[in-house]
Amino acid sequence: MSALILTRPLMRNRLSAEIENILLKSIIKGQLVVGEKLPTERELARDLEVNRSTVREALGRLESLDLVEIRHGDGVYVKNYQESGSLELIRAMIRLDERQRDDIIEALLEFRSIIGPEMAFRAAKNRTDDHIQALEEVIWKNRELSTLEKDIRVHHIIGLASANILYLTLLNFFNKFVIEYGHLYFNDEENVKRSERFHEEIYQAIKKGNAGLARKIMRDVLTYAQKAVVDTLQTGRDSRR
Repeated sequence: MSALILTRPLMRNRLSAEIENILLKSIIKGQLVVGEKLPTERELARDLEVNRSTVREALGRLESLDLVEIRHGDGVYVKNYQESGSLELIRAMIRLDERQRDDIIEALLEFRSIIGPEMAFRAAKNRTDDHIQALEEVIWKNRELSTLEKDIRVHHIIGLASANILYLTLLNFFNKFVIEYGHLYFNDEENVKRSERFHEEIYQAIKKGNAGLARKIMRDVLTYAQKAVVDTLQTGRDSRR
């Protein structure tokens, strides 16, 4: 059993999650290498001073994240996390440490800035009167919504109008992070004003069916947002040094 697995005490009220996080961090950081066979459930339970069912639960979660392969009758082997197709792995990784969190947020923003403009393009081509009405409701009539909440709903309607189920699924996943980390952007009044302007501009472009303009408006705002959040994260890192 590698000593790295035992470098932090286990919280007794969340044993399974603690074991999962310890193993997850070791795999992501390469301390447990691809193809390595983990100790048996019995050995892990003994070394971590927990029961085997707790270990089994943690390993099952890692298997669902596509981080390990459980070969019944043989053992548990580390898989290459970079080949995983699990979106939930991203949610797990973002909680490992602040550096990992920042890297994933930046990667998510970069990914959205690539696909977002094309989805706005498709939305302008495919939108219906119902989509236009929904945008009007969110942008001008639903006054109790914060700008962050409006932004999430505007992007969701654009996703619906794009008629691309994969994009909509990815957007819904992304929005979970927006809810949790949106303060990195929306705590700045200038960013709030930029988003409000974006809502009106993208509405007009989609309503008119101007796909090229919708793409440009989306690209501009996502590029702006990406830089603003990256700058905020960098400021936070500098303050912690």
